[in-house]
Amino acid sequence: MKKLISVLTLFSMFLYSNELQEAINNAPSGSKITLAEGIYKGNIVINKPLTIDGVNKKAKIVGDGDSSVITIKSSNVVIKNLTIENSGFSVEKVDSAIHAKEVNSIVIENNHIEDTLFGINLEQVNRSKIIDNFITSKDLELGVRGDAIRLWSSHDNQLLSNKIYKSRDFVLWYSSGNNIENNYGSYNRYSLHFMHAGRNMVRNNFFEYNSVGIFFMYSSGTIAIGNTVKNSLGAFGVGIGMKDSSNFTLLENNLIYNPRGLYLDQSPYHPRTVNIFERNNILYNSSGIQFQVSRERSIFTDNIIKGNIEPVVSDTPRNNLSINDWNGNYWDMYEGFDRNKDGYGDIPYKHYVYADKLWLYNPNVKFFYGSVVMDLLNFLAKFIPFSEPELLAVDNNPKMEAKIAK
Repeated sequence: MKKLISVLTLFSMFLYSNELQEAINNAPSGSKITLAEGIYKGNIVINKPLTIDGVNKKAKIVGDGDSSVITIKSSNVVIKNLTIENSGFSVEKVDSAIHAKEVNSIVIENNHIEDTLFGINLEQVNRSKIIDNFITSKDLELGVRGDAIRLWSSHDNQLLSNKIYKSRDFVLWYSSGNNIENNYGSYNRYSLHFMHAGRNMVRNNFFEYNSVGIFFMYSSGTIAIGNTVKNSLGAFGVGIGMKDSSNFTLLENNLIYNPRGLYLDQSPYHPRTVNIFERNNILYNSSGIQFQVSRERSIFTDNIIKGNIEPVVSDTPRNNLSINDWNGNYWDMYEGFDRNKDGYGDIPYKHYVYADKLWLYNPNVKFFYGSVVMDLLNFLAKFIPFSEPELLAVDNNPKMEAKIAK
């Protein structure tokens, strides 16, 4: 106990000391090092269980601009309440604010991370927590920034209430069983990106002004519930997207003001698998639901599809969308009646697309959508079509009223 007290006193005296590494080396396993306000030399390595606590984030650990600021090589390490700055620039070495590899049960909580290439990088790290951190990258072009949070082959972790701003991606590679909840991301590339990842829970995250909100690639078995993605940016802006992903369930998500609300490319991918989309609000997007290629069946139930320029779009002419099931969705373009007052239309909603709708395949034409000329062309396409229409969706029980949860 006396040895631990002497370590704590040392740091209240030497605010600009380069002896933080020495103190870590001398601290007993399982001890707590509390840092007073000041600047501490980074590029430290933690190789034993201990806690480093900056109390109020006024203790700064600053790297020398080469390599990672904090490297964790032991399980049961806690890093909290710190400001962490100035990693190196090497993408190959994944220079990070915090880099942990082949350890378990670490906690990274309530830290302010800035001017680092990568934020928090976990490789083969399991049963750990990343909670309530603010992360922003170096001031670089979007594509060459590092990732704010990066998991590689890391499982059963809690990633909660982090705020990510002007970084690149929040990405999970080959990682399963993780809970990603209540995070916020803005002005990033992919606010949340999964690669070859399965059985994760994605809940109540809020993403806005990113190139892509949430994208699942080559993944399976994940549940996404209660997430909001707004105002995705750029020509390929996407709310929630999937490529070659199967056995997904998307419930009660809000996709608002995106170029593409929901983007599906060969998803589901594996034979005899199904993706389920239920009670989602798909509102005021250019394309509500956009299909690239359809291989297997998706089920759309009780969704609100409202205010989109086009509710359903097929990127591939003569795409096989008839395999999808639509039931009980609200379509603002539905023009039927409900004579028996059961809340559902008496006739099916059918959405057709005409080959003369050039704006679907030419983004430059979208500028004119909503103009008098485009309204006239759409009117003529319905009543005097230039080509045989293609049926993209049939909902036999279209809902008559939209009740959007606030």
